[in-house]
Amino acid sequence: MKTITMIFLTLFLSKSCTNEAQNDLTNTTLQYTANTRGFYQKVVIMNQKITVSRDRNGSKLPEEINISDADWAELVKAFSKINLEEIPNLKDPTQKRFYDGAAIANLKIRYQDQDYVSPDFDHGHPPAEIEKLVNKIVALAKEKEE
Repeated sequence: MKTITMIFLTLFLSKSCTNEAQNDLTNTTLQYTANTRGFYQKVVIMNQKITVSRDRNGSKLPEEINISDADWAELVKAFSKINLEEIPNLKDPTQKRFYDGAAIANLKIRYQDQDYVSPDFDHGHPPAEIEKLVNKIVALAKEKEE
C-alpha cells in the first residue's frame, strides 16, 4: 500500500511541477506566422515585447512594441491552459487555406530549449486548444497595424 501511495504522489507532484513551469511565459518565445501569395505576417512575442513583421523578404525592419501588463496577463492565462506536448497533434477546424480562402498559419512555441510547432491551420480559425492564445497574439499585432 505504501508503494502505491508513493507512486501516486510522485506522479501527482511531477505533473504539478510541469503545469507550473508552463506558466512561465517570460522565458518562452511565441511565434505566429500567417501567409498567402499576397499577405505575410510574422509575430514574435518574447519578454513582454511583440515584434511584427509584414515583409516576407526581410528588407523592412520589424515593428516592436511593449506589451501592457493587462495584455501580458491575458497571454499568460491563455498560455497556462495549453498542453505543449499536444500541440503537434492538434486538428484544424477548417481547410479554407487549401483553396486560397484563408492564409496558412501556424504557431511555434520555444520553451526550455524545445520547439513545439502546431500543424498548419487557417488564419482566423485556429484549433480550439490554442484559440485564445492565437487570437490574443493576432489582436496585439492588429493593434500595432492601426
